[in-house]
Amino acid sequence: MNISAIDLTIFVFYCLLIMFVGLFVSRTKKGTEKDSKDYFLAGRGLAWWAIGASIIASNISAEQFVGMSGSGYAIGLAMATYEWIAALGLIIVAKFFIPIFLEKKIFTMPQFLEERFDKRVKTVMAIFWLAVFIFINLTSILYLGALTIEKIMGFPMIFGIIGLAIFAGIYSIYGGLKAVALTDVIQVIFLVGGGLITTYIALNLLGEGDGAIQGFSNLYTKTQDKFHLILDKSHPGYKDLPGISVIIGGLWVANLYYWGCNQYIIQRALAAKSVEEAQKGMIFAGFIKLFIPLLVVIPGIAAFALEAPLSKSDEAYPWLLSNLLPVGVKGVAFAALTAAIVSSLASMMNSISTIFTLDIYKPYLRKKANETELVRTGRWASFVSLIIAIAIAPLLSGLDQAFQYIQEFTGFISPGALSIFLAGFFYKRATANGALLAAIGSFVFSGLLKYIQPELPWMDRMGIVFIFCCLTIVISALIEKKGVSEKSINITFDLFKTTKSFNIAACIIIIILAAFYTIWW
Repeated sequence: MNISAIDLTIFVFYCLLIMFVGLFVSRTKKGTEKDSKDYFLAGRGLAWWAIGASIIASNISAEQFVGMSGSGYAIGLAMATYEWIAALGLIIVAKFFIPIFLEKKIFTMPQFLEERFDKRVKTVMAIFWLAVFIFINLTSILYLGALTIEKIMGFPMIFGIIGLAIFAGIYSIYGGLKAVALTDVIQVIFLVGGGLITTYIALNLLGEGDGAIQGFSNLYTKTQDKFHLILDKSHPGYKDLPGISVIIGGLWVANLYYWGCNQYIIQRALAAKSVEEAQKGMIFAGFIKLFIPLLVVIPGIAAFALEAPLSKSDEAYPWLLSNLLPVGVKGVAFAALTAAIVSSLASMMNSISTIFTLDIYKPYLRKKANETELVRTGRWASFVSLIIAIAIAPLLSGLDQAFQYIQEFTGFISPGALSIFLAGFFYKRATANGALLAAIGSFVFSGLLKYIQPELPWMDRMGIVFIFCCLTIVISALIEKKGVSEKSINITFDLFKTTKSFNIAACIIIIILAAFYTIWW
């Protein structure tokens, strides 16, 4: 084992704290039981700080700490574009998506699709989402987390996978979204604090006695080729981050889909007290996003500068934790990484259980299910999805950059999903048949382009497929000649009105991002 008794004590304290808080907030008053609104949407009572913290804790996982550090090691600062463009995506979603969702008082994204289109669209997308969440996201989080535990503590990967699954399952399966969201507030403190400590120590070492700021200067001098946000075609990482596409191309498809149409993220906003509270939470998350590359990309570049002896890129962050951090600090950093993994696992399981229970189980298997049965089914859905992920996770061990694997294969669903939602919002003539064709076409177009043009960067492919899906919806509406749908959304200017504080905060984020891209273009 590569961890001291002090570090292990700190880590155990963190585990006990999270489990205690998770189980404590999951309590119900004597003589009462959770209903579906309590379990799946925390009683629609989340405050902005809980929403913002939970969004970040759910988003930042092993995919970022391990996967993005690995890509930072291999590619460089260009990986930060995922986080910085996400800050803009959160602003757009908060202003234009959230008011529509909350006005509809929906529980799930498939539910919105049923209300705007029909039951077929809802069911197809629900099945797609369940498959992606279980077989791509849940499994990759478990794998990357277990990889880190293996490198730091010497535990065999399968034990790390099972241990993480049990830890996340103990409180999230029982407590539902409220337990997940409120423990996420603690988790985000650990992951940001622990991540900053790791980055500081790595930069301090590169400073050669002159401090972390000098270390960053030395890092930039030593690895200047890695400090470019826009890659040219000669760069080996161009296929994953194809130049200007990260600003005006396919990355926006992934970005708006992930933050605005993804149950895993948007469920926190659906549980808000009000539209204004949800928007404040998302802008709060946007500010945190500006700092995330410092936690998850810079360490990977630092590992490269320190000439870490790695067999594959995804070992960069585990190497830093194992070899650079002193006793005591290692325990905090390890707790931070575990916090990121466990919070994402818990959030993913909650979203899986919500979609399965409300969009598959209730309408097709038990139409008359009562509230108690729905909560029980949600818990079983979480448990079964976790068992499946445990079985599949070890199969990912052959990957070099797991983060890129996740992005590429999620990209098979995101163009179609985003086109359907945008059409549902803003194209009053969009039909259910068009939406269904776009959902299926997203996979068909993606598969064909991957086969016909294997050298085409997947991000560009995603942008092209999105255009095809949008055209499919428009052409279908023209062929059907049904006119304005009776289910179309009534869009008004007042619906998208935001507070002065929101607008100021959004402008500050945009100015900061403009400065980043000007400096490191």
